[in-house]
Amino acid sequence: MRRYLYGSVALLAAYFAGALSIPAVHAASRNLTYEKLGIFTRVLTYIENNYVEEVNPTQLIYGAIKGMMSTLDPHSVFMTPEEYEEMKIDTGGEFGGVGLEVTRRDGEVVVVTPLEDTPAMRAGLLPGDIIVEIDGRTLKDLTLPEAVRLMRGAPGSKVALTILRKGFKAPRTITVVRDHIRVNPVSARLVGGYGVIKIKSFQDRTTRYLHQALQRLRREKGGELDGLVLDLRNNPGGLLDQAVSVADTWLSKGVIVSTRGRGSRREVQHAHAAGTEASYPMVVLVNGGSASASEIVAGALQDHGRAVIMGTRSFGKGSVQTVIDLEDGSGLKLTIARYYTPKGRSIQERGIVPDVEVKPLHVGPVEEEVTREEDLAGHIPPENVEEEPAAEGTPKEVETDFQLKAALDALRTWQIFKAGLDDGRRRAAR
Repeated sequence: MRRYLYGSVALLAAYFAGALSIPAVHAASRNLTYEKLGIFTRVLTYIENNYVEEVNPTQLIYGAIKGMMSTLDPHSVFMTPEEYEEMKIDTGGEFGGVGLEVTRRDGEVVVVTPLEDTPAMRAGLLPGDIIVEIDGRTLKDLTLPEAVRLMRGAPGSKVALTILRKGFKAPRTITVVRDHIRVNPVSARLVGGYGVIKIKSFQDRTTRYLHQALQRLRREKGGELDGLVLDLRNNPGGLLDQAVSVADTWLSKGVIVSTRGRGSRREVQHAHAAGTEASYPMVVLVNGGSASASEIVAGALQDHGRAVIMGTRSFGKGSVQTVIDLEDGSGLKLTIARYYTPKGRSIQERGIVPDVEVKPLHVGPVEEEVTREEDLAGHIPPENVEEEPAAEGTPKEVETDFQLKAALDALRTWQIFKAGLDDGRRRAAR
């Protein structure tokens, strides 16, 4: 089973098998469960035999399970085989496809960007292109995940994308040969002597890509970094083990995160001294789109005083999910624990409050009306913990990415202060 921070007969048989293992102390509850399952079986049989049209038993069972999961928190879900496969691709970061990042805008499937060195880039697709058809099938009535699935397929196979582009008088069809796509969720650049690393999600290889990026930045600078901005804005989370290993990159000892499940179940993840980065100054950027694994990293670095957290309050998803395979290829994602920062803070619904609040210069609807954990129906309520102190404000300035500029300014200010402090110590020693 992997932990994440996001045949009808076979399914019923699996449930009964699990029910038989319930301890005797829960016999009354078990008997009630059997009684209700009897009602469920009667309803299922009645629908199969009497509904006005022939029904698909598997779809009925899937619908019933999804209904059952909807009574829990919003992060506990049942996934059909197709949905489960999609989730595994997303967390694995590898698939056969064309290499496009797309979104829905005004009902259209729009290209955000073609990934570097992929069939989509080689075929000439551009940001802003509107995909109207895939292999002759219109996308108007399809969801975004359905459109993405149509573009994926075996490496070497072909897919026809019909696109609209500014300046085109009519749609044009571009045939793209699918290839093996490996998504790198980590991007890095050097700004002066400072590194800026953005992590988009926590996939299987996120930590490996992060370490490669740090090595590349050091080579470009010709030595150790003067400081680092770790950008976790709009990072929805991902794998718990990757969040732990990313935080471990900058921590040499102490607790990174602890999880507590039902009863006395508690697990603690610790930092390791081996491979710890140098102690350069560090800023972590978060916002309302930073969730789950992102909040674990930010919370650990904040509690240990390793980084200054800047930006706006994070999403507030303080729960851990585990995923299990079911017999027919479907999957179950279930919330099994809450997680806590090194100082024992639960960020469920509350989020990570930045040390220095920095709002975007031009606040758009995404930031003003961002959806957080507390807005989700059925969310797990927070525990009784102390309120976080209000974040310190920052004066407004004009820049394209005001939050990033503020982070870099903070690092530069620290370097100037440190240089003056070191100079004062040298003079005093004379």
